[in-house]
Amino acid sequence: MWLIAHFLIIIGLSARVLLRPRRDPASRIAWILFIATLPYLGALAYLMLGEVRLSRQAITRGTANTSLPSSIPPHKHKASLSPNDVPGFSIGKSISGFDPVGGNSGNLLDDSNATIDALVKDIDAATQHVHLLFYIWLADKNGGKVAEAVARAAMRGVACRVIVDDLGSRDFIRSEHWATMNRAGVHLARAQSIDNILVRILKGRVDIRNHRKVVVIDNRITYCGSQNCADPEFAVKPKYAPWVDAVVRFEGPIAFQNQRLFIGDWELGTGENLRELLQQPEVPTSDGFLAQVVATGPENHYSAMPELFVTLIFSARRELVITTPYYVPDATMQAALCASARRGIATTLILPARNDSWFVGAASRSCYAELLDAGVCIYEYRGGLLHAKTLTIDGETTLIGSANMDRRSFELNFENNILFQNVDLTQAIRQRQQTYITQSNQIFAADVAAWSPLYRLRNNTMAMLSPLL
Repeated sequence: MWLIAHFLIIIGLSARVLLRPRRDPASRIAWILFIATLPYLGALAYLMLGEVRLSRQAITRGTANTSLPSSIPPHKHKASLSPNDVPGFSIGKSISGFDPVGGNSGNLLDDSNATIDALVKDIDAATQHVHLLFYIWLADKNGGKVAEAVARAAMRGVACRVIVDDLGSRDFIRSEHWATMNRAGVHLARAQSIDNILVRILKGRVDIRNHRKVVVIDNRITYCGSQNCADPEFAVKPKYAPWVDAVVRFEGPIAFQNQRLFIGDWELGTGENLRELLQQPEVPTSDGFLAQVVATGPENHYSAMPELFVTLIFSARRELVITTPYYVPDATMQAALCASARRGIATTLILPARNDSWFVGAASRSCYAELLDAGVCIYEYRGGLLHAKTLTIDGETTLIGSANMDRRSFELNFENNILFQNVDLTQAIRQRQQTYITQSNQIFAADVAAWSPLYRLRNNTMAMLSPLL
């Protein structure tokens, strides 16, 4: 009977792996091997982590977001796309339903502290509403400054709403800052609430998180980038500090698209309908550049984020520069980067030298040999943990936001990004990327060849296991 049960577990779960939709072959093979090798541990791990089972809340999110209009109100500002940019913006629209909209302005903020200072200044000047969503909000100096500014705004009659991820901001939720905002009249919500961990596991994966960083103020100002609401010293992981982020402050119609994103998350978490905010008349602005919000999550079609990355990679004609803290690509993305270099595009990938996830760092380095052989330039940033997620194309077009180039961002996390076409702002980001390069060690094929067999074994093993997570 024990042997029968043993084989039924292996056969039954293997069949389940093969029958699950939205899974790439490498992931199926990895899970079947894991289950066959360690049946009981494998069975438990698969039931907890192997399936992107959306909770009822996440399913409701998808329905609610679909019912929210994607282009409200009709924008006066139009901008023409260059032929090379049409595919990227088309993929972006297929993911989130947003049309590219012109009439925007933006500036790249100097650093993490400057971002917080600018945010506090905008909150203090707000007259209608302040909407903030962060994956991580810490009860540190910067986190406290923003919380105090939001409380001040609420006490003078500004409608303030805050969403934080229930796991990423768990300590902040229990802090005095959270209580202070609540007493001041700030409306608070927790995204992807955990509550009872065992019950939460039964409802869906605990590690499906809201990784977004969304700021919308008075329907005309929005921020987008990699930064959480915290000090660059990042007290929860200080040995990797400083966290090095890139954030752009935008003004214009693009704020309406981030507003729609926030309202969808708010409606899901609280049940409050804020859709009238999407009907407010557009604030007149001078002619500006074209931009588009691209937001992803587990409810999107499979491989939405990889499709966007790959399309943008293939749209490059002269230069492609990417910064990301977590590079664990699927086969298509790895091949796209290699093809970019092989067709003569100056292709550069900048990663942190010390990663806060040793698993991700090892999996990333398993990709180096193939990338270098194709001609990709790889740099490892040594000035802290490079957390910026940027992709620039030909010095003209940029993608910036919260999405990493790893499987969590592809399949599990809720992410937000802005794709825009503007030479001046792209050049500012390109110059920032260059400062990262000057503080990096370039990795050469000889460096990889000098790695010990044990080191390569570790890296390749982690890469092989990456589909499991």
